[in-house]
Amino acid sequence: MVIRPSSTALRSTLSIRLCSHDLSRSITRAYFHSDSSLKQPLQSRSQSSDGNVTKSVKDYAALPHSLIKDGAPVDPLPAWNGGLIPQDNNPEPSKKTKPARARKGTKSSVARKKPKKPEKPEESDDNLVFKSTRRVTKAATSGEVQEDEEETEADLDLKQAIQRPPRSPLARQITENFEKFPGCILLTRVGNFYESYFEQAIEVAKLLSIKLATRKWEDRKVWMCGFPVMHQDKYLKVLVQKYNRRVALCEEFAQPRESFDSILSKPTYERRVARILTPGTLIDEAFLNPYENNFLLSISTENHTLLEDSSNSESTQSYGLAWIDVSTGEFFTRSTDFYSLRNHIVRISPGEIVIPKEFEAKTEHPLQLLLKELEYPLSYVSDTIHQPELISDEVNDDIVNDNASPVSSSVFSPPETSAIAILNNFLQASLMDHAPQTLRPVREEKSRRMQIDAHTLKSLEIRENIREGGVSGSLMNSIKRTVTESGTRLLARWLCSPSTSVEEILARQALVQFFKDRETLRTDLTFLLKKSEDTTRIVQRILLKRGSFDNLISICNTIDIWNKIKSKIRNEMKFESQDGGDQKIDGDWSRMNLLLDKLNDLDGLTGHIKSAVEFHELQQPEESAKSEEGEEEDEGDALQRLITNGFTKDVVLPGPDAKWKIKPGFSVQLTALHERLAELQAQKEQLQTRFQKQYGAPSLLLRHTPTHGLHVHISRPVRDTMKLNKARSFAAIVTNKSSKIYVNEDWCALGDSIIRTAAEIIAAEKDAFASLVERVLAESVSIRKNARIFDELDITSALASLASKEHYVRPKIDESISFNIEDGRHPTVELGLRGSGRMFAPNSISMSESSRLHIVTGPNMAGKSTYLRQIALIAILAQIGSFVPADYAHMGLVDKVFTRIGARDDLYRNQSTFMVEMTETADILKNATERSLVIMDEVGRGTTVKDGLAIAFAVIQHLYVKNQCRALFATHFHEIVDMFGFEESSASSAIYPAIAFSCTDITENSDGRFSYSHLMRPGANRNSHGLKVAQLAGMPEFAIKIAEDALSSINSNKGHPVGSSLSDLRDIGLKLSNIRN
Repeated sequence: MVIRPSSTALRSTLSIRLCSHDLSRSITRAYFHSDSSLKQPLQSRSQSSDGNVTKSVKDYAALPHSLIKDGAPVDPLPAWNGGLIPQDNNPEPSKKTKPARARKGTKSSVARKKPKKPEKPEESDDNLVFKSTRRVTKAATSGEVQEDEEETEADLDLKQAIQRPPRSPLARQITENFEKFPGCILLTRVGNFYESYFEQAIEVAKLLSIKLATRKWEDRKVWMCGFPVMHQDKYLKVLVQKYNRRVALCEEFAQPRESFDSILSKPTYERRVARILTPGTLIDEAFLNPYENNFLLSISTENHTLLEDSSNSESTQSYGLAWIDVSTGEFFTRSTDFYSLRNHIVRISPGEIVIPKEFEAKTEHPLQLLLKELEYPLSYVSDTIHQPELISDEVNDDIVNDNASPVSSSVFSPPETSAIAILNNFLQASLMDHAPQTLRPVREEKSRRMQIDAHTLKSLEIRENIREGGVSGSLMNSIKRTVTESGTRLLARWLCSPSTSVEEILARQALVQFFKDRETLRTDLTFLLKKSEDTTRIVQRILLKRGSFDNLISICNTIDIWNKIKSKIRNEMKFESQDGGDQKIDGDWSRMNLLLDKLNDLDGLTGHIKSAVEFHELQQPEESAKSEEGEEEDEGDALQRLITNGFTKDVVLPGPDAKWKIKPGFSVQLTALHERLAELQAQKEQLQTRFQKQYGAPSLLLRHTPTHGLHVHISRPVRDTMKLNKARSFAAIVTNKSSKIYVNEDWCALGDSIIRTAAEIIAAEKDAFASLVERVLAESVSIRKNARIFDELDITSALASLASKEHYVRPKIDESISFNIEDGRHPTVELGLRGSGRMFAPNSISMSESSRLHIVTGPNMAGKSTYLRQIALIAILAQIGSFVPADYAHMGLVDKVFTRIGARDDLYRNQSTFMVEMTETADILKNATERSLVIMDEVGRGTTVKDGLAIAFAVIQHLYVKNQCRALFATHFHEIVDMFGFEESSASSAIYPAIAFSCTDITENSDGRFSYSHLMRPGANRNSHGLKVAQLAGMPEFAIKIAEDALSSINSNKGHPVGSSLSDLRDIGLKLSNIRN
């Protein structure tokens, strides 16, 4: 019950206040109900002269049957039917389908109808909501909702419910949102729950594995399900990330109140969709992986049009790509052709792809077929394109390069401009009020990034391993030593797109060397970076209007950490200058000084935040956080909620130790308000003390609750209520064994003043928060640039730790085509062997003008594939600026890395293993340049020996003559070495002087046992030792004996089956057919 102060006499005030909510509801029902069958007496309360509450009984007949308006009677009110639909407009009842007859010999699945209990009059719509949410609580948590035994699925005419929507505000808002957002799962906020209704509830309940329930709207029942708000992230993760569904979140917004006097009255709500969640538009959800980018990618063509001839578009059409991580604001663009489109999509690995809506009908267009094959979540955007405001971003991947300059919007190609517009259109439609107002794209220059195709990313296991798809065993997992979330995301981007700028690579190497030589400084920096927050995502959250006081504190704390790191580095430089002179400082510190000089001064921002916000309150959120078990929200959280969201139906009465977010001295207004509040709270303490002494009630407390309003609470009623019961200024409203509650006009008046003052403080703090947000937004570019610099420091210090622990060496990078590695190692395999107590066998390679193509032969399982992969991985590591696992490395820049490793079929495109192999080989031969590095393993093995040998020879010839690239070609076709003029004495070829030959061997003992050396040597090995591998695999002895005899006969005949005649092969088969054991 809510008590408000009044200027009328005390007796009149108390008389009004004693009309309880239950009494009002009962009288209202009786007053509006004209059903003659309702003849039972109604009970009400009245105030006696001694202050006690007495009950009076009135017959139904004594109640009035008409209203008086302007002194004249009006028509009688119709029978009250629940408040949903007037009687004269009552729709026809929904048709009920008879349950299907049960099969003979089985029990009917429909329970017998029980006698219906008299239905109670329906309450208001809001009360219905709370009843239904309580049912859903059980459904979502324990699954113990009691099913309605009287109704079957056929009884729920849902189609009719949508065609003729209910008239209640909630139902009307839901059906309107269904029409506005087709194709979305609509989740409507009702109190502390998100609920789904009608047919969609059936689907939602199935996807989320929650109980499907029903609720009654007017004269029909509809499906519904729901879950508590505290489990929002859990269920949104299932819908959005697991099932790739679009979810429209319909929030409830309290309607503005006309005056403060109505704050304690029941609020009214408007429910509207505030945001549409899709896989690519996640902002700050708890299930968003902090260590990976979640890109939204748009693909478009020039002028937002398609070529009519789809086959021609595949070769001539230019495609524009624009991709953004909504959670960080990182935004990139580039243009490409159709052949490279697959590689870029796989490299970007978007959470969702957006294309123009006109593609939706062109299901056979090459782009549609490609996207369907890749299986990324796909969305279409309407034809109306809104060109966004573009601002050049100062934060790019060349942050360590002093010559790097931002890209202006004028350089974007027409396809890129169209892709940017499509992306912006999708963001505006999905994020709504949270959509970014300006976009800061960075154009990805083709000439400055190493190109790695889709198959190479997978076969080299750069981001995840091939076998299980997890990060374990990947290159990323093997080298990761970063300690910040943003640094880890940047490292992943570097690995998928290494640099081809010598200056940028050398700058990163210098920083790695700097930290490698200073272990103490590196340790201190790592310790501080661990405490920093992901400011990139925090600033983006504020930009998208989802910020909070905690975000401001996180930014402030992180900037302080940045200043400490900068100070430590400067002190280290000062110490070394005293020890080693200026010459050492100029050499070792040049790149570090260049990076530190690019840092923006943000002390003004932190000073402004510190002068406004109460830090000690916000640095301990766990003390006041509301737990998932439903612990009661404390006063500080309630005030924070009011500051952020405005007034709710639960008004907070602040105590002397209230946790305000803004310091009282931040403004003159706040200072005056806090002084007034302190004075009122002192009056409250004085009034409470006076009451305790005057009425001999030590347990008396002046309180406020949403249920009883401003009241006087007695926790020891037996002892402390004797004088209070006789006092005319106190009226008892609640009595039980453990407590008694009174109302008092003095406390109501004083409490009202306290609440009014608190409300003014909350409004002032909200204004202060808005001003702080504006200050952060003004410095957002500087914050993001600083964050990018410290991400660079995180990665380079992490690579330094990796190099120091794993004994990596600094490679020499230049513009030549050399590729010389001494004792190189596979970074991932080495760690795996070490974990099992084994050592990795290192190998070397030397590529130059005279030996740019290597043909590798040797036994199965002897390490050829590992050797090939480690060469490619060393090249990638070197060009991200890392040290490499070798004793020495000298590399010329690599512009593209291609691999043709492994065998797999493609059932989706109806391609066999051999067809996939040939398709990938063709792409390599078409796109490899003189600066490319090509790795090919056993090309041609998927067909006959003769065809495979011919194809293998032709591929090597093309790489040698046409592509002229650096390449390694591993094969079991030993005839290849002879076809290329291999000479045993020199281990080279006079016909092809730029081809080198290398192989691996096995060591065989006298007892028949053998072992692999895994070491490469110059030359050729003409024995693959396949039978030995078959023995290791456990092939039956009979099969092994047949294979040995067949191999012996083939070798004794003419050396190999290619040179054997048909009759020779038949004789061998006839001879072997006689073997039976």
